[in-house]
Amino acid sequence: MGVYRWKVNGKHKELGLGATAIKTLAEARALARELRKAIAEGHDPALVLHPEAEKPPRTFQEIALGTVKTLRPSWRNAKHAQQWENTLKDYAYPVIGTKTVAAITVDDVLKVLSPIWSTKTETATRLRQRIEIILDRAAALGERDRDRINPAIWKGNLEHLLPNAKKMQKRKHFAALPYTEAPALMAQLRQMHTIGAYCLRLIVLTACRSGEIRGLQRDEIDLSNKTLTIPESRTKTRKPHTVPLTDEALQIIECMTAYSISGTVFPNRKGQPLTDAGITKVMRQFSAEATVHGLRSTFRDWAGDKTHHSREVIEQCLAHALGGVEGAYRRSDALEKRRTVMDDWAHYLDGTMGNIIALPMRKA
Repeated sequence: MGVYRWKVNGKHKELGLGATAIKTLAEARALARELRKAIAEGHDPALVLHPEAEKPPRTFQEIALGTVKTLRPSWRNAKHAQQWENTLKDYAYPVIGTKTVAAITVDDVLKVLSPIWSTKTETATRLRQRIEIILDRAAALGERDRDRINPAIWKGNLEHLLPNAKKMQKRKHFAALPYTEAPALMAQLRQMHTIGAYCLRLIVLTACRSGEIRGLQRDEIDLSNKTLTIPESRTKTRKPHTVPLTDEALQIIECMTAYSISGTVFPNRKGQPLTDAGITKVMRQFSAEATVHGLRSTFRDWAGDKTHHSREVIEQCLAHALGGVEGAYRRSDALEKRRTVMDDWAHYLDGTMGNIIALPMRKA
C-alpha cells in the first residue's frame, strides 16, 4: 500500500494511494505532484484521488438559509427569525449572497456593512453578528477552512476597520409616558369597553411586557391565590414569572374569561392573541410618542421616585434578572413584597395616591 504523508499546522496526515502492484513508480510520483499542488492551493488532496466525492461549494445564501432553519427552534418568537431573514435579504444577499462561503473575505464583509454602519448602526452590528455565525457554521460544515480567520469577527479584525458602534450611537429607549399622566390614561381606558382597552389596562397594572399579557392563557391564572404565572416559554428571561394581581386586575381577568370562548384571555376576531399593533393603536389615542413597552419605564420611574420600596423588589416586579452577587444569592421571588408594590401602584393609578392630570383624547 502506497501512502502519501504531509503536515498541516504541525499535525501529520496520511492518505492511502492504493496498492503498489497496480501503480508504477512514475505514476506514484506524478500523483504525489498533484497532491502537493492541491495542498498548496488549499484544496483537500483526497479529492484528487476521488473527484466524484467532491460536492459543489455552497453559496453564502444557501448556508444562511440553513442556519436560520437550524437556529429557529432556539429563538423565542417568529419576530426574531423575521429580523434575521430581513437583514440578510436587504443587505447581505445583494452583495455576497451568490459568493461561495470559502471565497468571502474581509473586504466583502465591509462592502455589506460600511454603507449602513453610520446610519443604521444597531442593524449593522446585529447583521455583522449574524454573518459571523453563518460563516462559523460554514467552517463547522467543512465549507470553509477552520484555520482561516472569520472575516466577520470583530475582535482583532473589524474593530480596526470600522468605528466602535458603542461610541457612535447611543441606544434609543422606548418612549415612556410620564408617570404623572398614568392615572389619567387609566381613567380614560376605564371608559372604553374593548378587548384592546382591557388588555392595555392589565399591561399597565402588572407592568408586564406587552406580549406576556396579550398572550395570556386561562390556565396561567390562579384566581384563588390572586396571581398569574407566565411560563418560561413566554418570558424574556426564560424563567416562569408569577405576578400578583390587584383587585382591578382580577376584575379585568374575570370579565375577559367570561367573555372569551377560547383559552386566550384577550383574543382577536380569529381567537388568536391580540397583536402588538392592535394594542399600540389603543395607546395612540392618548399619546403620539409613548409606547406600550415604555409603560414599564413609567412604572419604574414612579416606584423609584414616589415609593420607598427596595430597588431589588422593584426590579423583580419587572422580571429583571438580578446580576452579580445579589442575583447569585437571591432565590425567593419576594411575591408578597411585590404584591405590596403593585397594590400601591394600583392605588396611584386609581388617583388615590396623587392628583390626576387630564389627558386629551386623540382623534382615531
